Amino acid sequence: MTEDFCLANAMLVLPGETRRGSLRVVDGTIAAIDSGAAVPQGAVDCGGDHVAPGLIELHTDNLERHIQPRPKVDWPHAAAIIAHDAELAGAGITTVFDAMRVGSIPSGTGRYLKYARGLASELLELRAADALKISHFLHLRAEVCSETLLEELAEFDADDRVGLVSLMDHTPGQRQFRDLAKFEAYVKGKHAMTDDDFRRHVAQLTELRRKVGDAHEIGAVAQARRFGAVLASHDDTTGAQVETSAGYGIRLAEFPTTVTAAQACRDHGIAVMMGAPNLVRGGSHSGNVAAQELAEAGLLDIVSSDYVPAALLFAAVRLGQVWGDMARGLSTVTEAPARAVKLADRGTLAPGKRADLVRFRLRGDVPVLSGVWSRGQRVA
Repeated sequence: MTEDFCLANAMLVLPGETRRGSLRVVDGTIAAIDSGAAVPQGAVDCGGDHVAPGLIELHTDNLERHIQPRPKVDWPHAAAIIAHDAELAGAGITTVFDAMRVGSIPSGTGRYLKYARGLASELLELRAADALKISHFLHLRAEVCSETLLEELAEFDADDRVGLVSLMDHTPGQRQFRDLAKFEAYVKGKHAMTDDDFRRHVAQLTELRRKVGDAHEIGAVAQARRFGAVLASHDDTTGAQVETSAGYGIRLAEFPTTVTAAQACRDHGIAVMMGAPNLVRGGSHSGNVAAQELAEAGLLDIVSSDYVPAALLFAAVRLGQVWGDMARGLSTVTEAPARAVKLADRGTLAPGKRADLVRFRLRGDVPVLSGVWSRGQRVA
């Protein structure tokens, strides 16, 4: 059940500005916003804490981490989904596009099997039973370098809340894994491969990309249209790759790996999303372009927590400090992602919007959450 309440004497993170004021919630919706430090009778005195829209997460691997907390360790899915949901709520995330891989390789040394359809069904059942704290959509990560992509995509339809489809291509030697040495270290560490195993794995992926990669890309674009989903690219590296993305109608680029690709995205009107861990750590773990470098060049629009949910608010605050504009920093995790996936009912503090809210204050440069609301209901 939602409650009507008022948060007063807060630093409200509004579109384009932060301003001292109060915010009233009625029936799960923002009903009014007023300026000033006054605390009306019955209101919560926030004591100058920031109050911002709930965070919107477009690409997180966190659910996969919960269903397989260790290699070859499978966790019960319902329990994993509920734990994942609670973790995101505790990080201030009130809307999530849960990333699930579609496209598997059931043969060969680096084999991996399908899981997305079953996991999605369990998540949607929990959502229908009102067992989840926050708002969930599906993000299907379409792995073009695979054996079963089109068959797996065909298992979904327009009723499955597929809001985002991203074109993934992890063929060794390009995009994220241009540096084969880093790819080798990653794969051997994850799958305990020998040198011979690794060489066979690279050869298998390369041949798969040659045989089916282009057909998989075209098919995934068509499926995204069937779902009514937003289409995203992943790990664009060159201007030519961005040109191809633009030709598909892509308007969101996840993690471009070079300044050249990010600038080409800007030239084509494609929003650039980078990972919060990249920003917090000061660089990419794959050796690609640093998120802060793109931020300083004015080429960063959206931030994703990627593999650390708690990094999302921290990174947005850090961007606010880099840019000298807290409202601009927070917009990368609220207003900009909402716009990218066409969610008009959230992402900003304004009358009539969903009361998805976070309250936090800074301890040094670290944000400390003291309240999270999803559609007016306290969830953390």
